[in-house]
Amino acid sequence: MSKSVIVENVTKKFKLYHKSSERILDILTPKSFGEDFYGLRNVSFEADKGDIIGFVGVNGSGKSTLANIIAGIIPETSGTIEVNGETALIAVSAGLNNQLTGRENIELKCLMLGFTKKEIKEVEPEIIEFSELGKFIDQPVKSYSSGMKSRLGFSISVNIDPDILIIDEALSVGDKAFAEKSLSKMNEFKEKGKTMFFVSHSIGQMKKFCEKILWLEYGEVKAFGPTEEVIPQYEKFFKDYKAMSKEEKKKFREEALKKQSGLEPSST
Repeated sequence: MSKSVIVENVTKKFKLYHKSSERILDILTPKSFGEDFYGLRNVSFEADKGDIIGFVGVNGSGKSTLANIIAGIIPETSGTIEVNGETALIAVSAGLNNQLTGRENIELKCLMLGFTKKEIKEVEPEIIEFSELGKFIDQPVKSYSSGMKSRLGFSISVNIDPDILIIDEALSVGDKAFAEKSLSKMNEFKEKGKTMFFVSHSIGQMKKFCEKILWLEYGEVKAFGPTEEVIPQYEKFFKDYKAMSKEEKKKFREEALKKQSGLEPSST
């Protein structure tokens, strides 16, 4: 089976600044300012063509960071990633220009993807109909609710027919009926053998939709394998995690990050 995505030792380092002057000094002077923070550390896994992979982990574990790297939105700091095919990221307001109308956003997105004016004219009605935005399609996106932005983003992405679809919490906003409609569309993609990555806090959706699960814990891979194997492990962990007090959760996070700080990210 051909590989759709190959991730090898991917690390993403961010700089955390306590004040804006530190950011400027870090750029202008040879001295290093700010604190290093690793969103991802040495993450490796492979996705076969047609895989449906869910990303799970508590908040701050790097799920969205990894989704953005696969989509080509942000670069990795080190490691390599091979993506075979066109990607589309569906996240609330991802890639939308707030100053433009919904219709103008559709046209801009399609132009950026290399669509001709004729092709845009053909696909635009389908996108608008799927979004169910009605007259709001000609209103500025800045006036949209998060649910409306999600509808527009989802409608554009699924109708441009990408090879690899990345859904980041896009079904967690808006109404249940649209979420069901979106899942139905995603099942169509599944039947076509497209590769999909799914970031969601809904374990129910994960069980229903995903074949494999990547469990991230504060930037590192905790487990990767079939849904029926990884989800029960994660559910057991999450039950214990939810039972922790705020202080215990903070201590757990600090200890996990402290453990990681002793690991040097691979540069290969």
